[in-house]
Amino acid sequence: MDDEVNVTYITFDGHVELQKYRHLYFVVMFVLYIIIICWNSTIVYLIVIHENLHEPMYIFIAALLINSILYSTTIYPKLLIDFLSEEQITTFPLCQFQSAVYYTMTTSEFLLLSAMAYDRYVSICKPLQYSTIMRKTTVKVCLFTAWFVPACELGISVLLYINVKICHYSMQGLFCNTSIFKLQCVPSVALSIYGVFVLVNICLLPMLFIVFTYIRILIVTNRRFKTTRTKALQTCLPHLLVLINLSGFVAYDVIVVRLESDIPKLARFVLTLQIMVYHPLLNPFIYGLKMKEISKHLKHLLFQVESH
Repeated sequence: MDDEVNVTYITFDGHVELQKYRHLYFVVMFVLYIIIICWNSTIVYLIVIHENLHEPMYIFIAALLINSILYSTTIYPKLLIDFLSEEQITTFPLCQFQSAVYYTMTTSEFLLLSAMAYDRYVSICKPLQYSTIMRKTTVKVCLFTAWFVPACELGISVLLYINVKICHYSMQGLFCNTSIFKLQCVPSVALSIYGVFVLVNICLLPMLFIVFTYIRILIVTNRRFKTTRTKALQTCLPHLLVLINLSGFVAYDVIVVRLESDIPKLARFVLTLQIMVYHPLLNPFIYGLKMKEISKHLKHLLFQVESH
């Protein structure tokens, strides 16, 4: 490659024995991608068509599952193409775009989970004021904020890369994530500081808000009847499970970038594939089985399909 090509293209170097297993990788990941799309879309479809699910909690769940679809679509199509290609490459601008969209979808989940936590707090702790507080306007503002704020903040990080000089053209991964930071000739102090700001602002602070909110819910419900406490825990548990999964996912992403030279290539490859599959599949599984109303409609839909 000449200098111009080197500057333009980035190579993904995280694949393991791709020449030998490329078709197996393709088939497995293609099937999983279809399952992710269908599984998430089914739950969203049920929420859209059933009037009794047109409540803030279920609207936020639908938004979270749409996020899972967009998150997967940011990664899987390019990954599937790479499996069948002789060279696993991308241009630097496209790498920036993929990374920005990927992290926009990821971080917006923290804000959506914050909105869910607030919705549960108002529903359980201030039931008489629920209809006044959680109006359609409130829900729309929460949804807009959950997508707009991360998109703006990650968009700014893309702008900060405009004047960054790239000296490394190989990325130890399967797609563009925070590993893009290591392509720089000299690490940018501005990008490092801004990265910490984004992590704190749209990951850590929402996480602390969610934990604080659920602690308040537990304190309030502990003073009430056991049946009320049980019902509250049943509706909050799925959100907590998703939060734990998402927090582990983000922690893994940060740790891998910081320690990628110390992690064996095979281990990094397997862990990355698991995260790509595990995260978007877990959300619909949790909400489809743990949320009583969604589970009821899902069973009815499956019964109708089987009867035909």
